[in-house]
Formats: sequence, C-alpha cells, structure tokens
Amino acid sequence: MSSPVVPPPSGRRRRTPVLVTGIALATVAGLTAACSTASPGPTAASDTVGVDSSELTAEFDEAAAALDIPGAFMLLRTPDGEITGSYGTSTSGETIRPSADQHLRVGSNTKTWTGTVILQLAQEDALDLDDPISTYRPDVPNGENITIGQLLSMRSGLYNYTLDRGVSEAMDADPHRAWDPEDLLAVSWKHPPSFAPGAGWEYSNTNTVLLGLVAEQLEGKPLERIFADRLFEPLGLSNSLLPARSSSEIPEPLAHGYMFGTNVLTMGSPPALPEKMQEEARSGAIDPVDQTFNNPSWAWSAGGGISTANDLADWVEALAEGQLLDEQFQTLRMESLQSTGGDQPGAALYGLGIAKFGQLYGHTGELPGYNSFMGHDPDRDITLVVWANLAPTPEGEDPATTIARTLAESIYATD
Repeated sequence: MSSPVVPPPSGRRRRTPVLVTGIALATVAGLTAACSTASPGPTAASDTVGVDSSELTAEFDEAAAALDIPGAFMLLRTPDGEITGSYGTSTSGETIRPSADQHLRVGSNTKTWTGTVILQLAQEDALDLDDPISTYRPDVPNGENITIGQLLSMRSGLYNYTLDRGVSEAMDADPHRAWDPEDLLAVSWKHPPSFAPGAGWEYSNTNTVLLGLVAEQLEGKPLERIFADRLFEPLGLSNSLLPARSSSEIPEPLAHGYMFGTNVLTMGSPPALPEKMQEEARSGAIDPVDQTFNNPSWAWSAGGGISTANDLADWVEALAEGQLLDEQFQTLRMESLQSTGGDQPGAALYGLGIAKFGQLYGHTGELPGYNSFMGHDPDRDITLVVWANLAPTPEGEDPATTIARTLAESIYATD
C-alpha cells in the first residue's frame, strides 16, 4: 500500500538550494550494473509541481510487480511533502510491508561515505588528492603514478577484485567469511591493470578499499568509527552504520534480501542466470536464497554499509548540498562529474565519490539480495530513494534502479 502526500515534519530543516555548475574532471562509477544503463532521470528539466501521489504510487507498484521481486519501497520528498510506496513483503513467506525504517544493506552507496571522508581529510590537509597512493601504500602496483583523486573517481586502472572468479567461488563456499581488505587487494594485484592511470574509466571496488585503508591509517581507528564520528553522528543518521568486518548481523527492523542462483552464476554482464534457470525462477520452480545474514566484508568500504530509506534520503541531501564539506571542496566534487559512457547520450555521470543520473545526484548500490537507489536534485529540492529486496533479478536487472528510472521519468515529465 502507498501513502498520500503529507506535509514535511515540523522538525525537517528547510534546505537551501545549491547551484551546480556543470562540467567536471573525474569519471563515473559502475554503480553496479546500472552504470552501463541509461540514467533514471532525463537530462531535460521541468517543474515537478503537481506530482500526483496516486499515479506515482501506481506506477511504482506496476514497475515492482513487473520485476517479480518480493518487496520494494520508495520515498519521494518534494517541497510539497513526502510520497511513499510499499510493495509486497520485506520477508518472503510473511506479510510484512516494506517501510522507511527497515534496515537494508546499501551496497555501493557506501562509496559516497568513504569518498566524503577522503574529501574531509583533504580539506583538513591530512592528504592531497594529487598525492600518489604509494605515499600511503608502497605495495600498490604502479602506485607512484596513481593519485588519491584517481582512486576516488575510478580512473586508476586497478583491476576490480570482484571480477575474479575465485572471489565469487569463495563467497559461495563460505558466505559468512570475514574478509581482510589485504586479501582483497592481493586478488587485484594478481591481475594486470585495465589501463594506465588517468587514461580511462572503470568501476573498481579496489579503489575504494584502498581509500578505506588510507582513512584508517590517517585517523588511527576503524572505518566504522570514522563514519560514525564524521558522518552519521553530525547528521543524526542513527540508523546507518558500517558493521565490523566480523559481523554478519543487521539491526531490526530489517528487510530480508534474496537472490536466485549463486555469485558464480551471476558473474556475467548483465548478471543474468542461465536461460533455463530464468524460466524456472519465473515459474516458481526454484526459490531465491536468503542472503540477509551473509557477511558483507568482501565489499567493506566499497559496499558494506547498512542504512534505511529515511537515512539514505537525509544522507543524499547532505551529499548533494555539501553539508559535510566546505564550499571549495563541495564545488570541486560537484564539478568533477564526467560521463561513464563517453559520448553515449543519457549515460550516468561519476566524479569524486558521487554520481549523477539526469538531475539527481547520488549513487546506487547492489550486493547479493539488495539493490538501492538514492538521488537528490538540489535545485528543485527533490529527493528519491528506492530499494528492492531481490538482486539481481533472474534476467540480470537492478530492480531498484529500474524502478527509480521509471519514477524519475514521471516526476520530470514535461507538461
């Protein structure tokens, strides 16, 4: 069921729009498989006055039903109030409506947390974005020619360890394994780089794991504590956390996450199941596997975070409006966006730990069982968050991103 538009809570701050200047210097990340798809929002802007709650929630329900997912949730904030939509169930086999306060694993949205900490450290002169990573990690191949900024913008060329078949095999064999970041980096070092530093763009979790280790080295404490001290506590995000690498737990209330098949079976691009298994999944001959309590430490600073729809909405507003950076570094971040698809029309943009889809700044996240999208348009004071508790779909789609694209097209539809 979906709720009608309601006035903003009295305690919600009145946000000041940020004027964004267009072009950038970094690149865009493979926000899971969604990176290579068209952006959820169109590039042409139009007023969103008069968003119809019932029509939007009906579109949300229809889009979710078409994907055959157990459950999904949407949260839209506008100057006129909030619209929420709840589809299906957050726990397969039970009737538990998805809600704004349920915890979920947010995957690569975690990268925006790590990126913000790195920019804060640069702002404080603890590091420089032009520093070579070899200053902090002499073991990085060609590290003297790879800068912190290139890691942050996915332009290092370092091999993405999650593409290694052995990692997927290990995750399938022991889903509760607590991964050490050093083991993840060792996998990457076994492979040649994809390109010379700065010569291309490629989404690589290796980049963000390195940045997490740099933050820990400079701060002298675990990354989960750094996030709490620098990000969550200042913004009042009491339902967001990076779990300790040894932890497979997720706080209540929670949405369970599901996936058909295995990590090895879904390694392709798109991460689709073999055709026979797709048919079996659609017919109900096979059931998805509960991934909720699998240890996410294989993604760590690149994708191990936990949050809620409410917290993601607050966070992406702070991200796009620079609430945790000074004017200089927020401008640098917002001007760092470049197309992930070269000259491809509609491609998402990526910069210094931030992406842009149409008019919405934010990120997407996926790991087995969960897919989430968060975006904020500071010029129009619009925020959209969508999550789904099955990922990927049997056909290899990112359900939350697919739904978000449909909703954004309606929100920004021209008269």
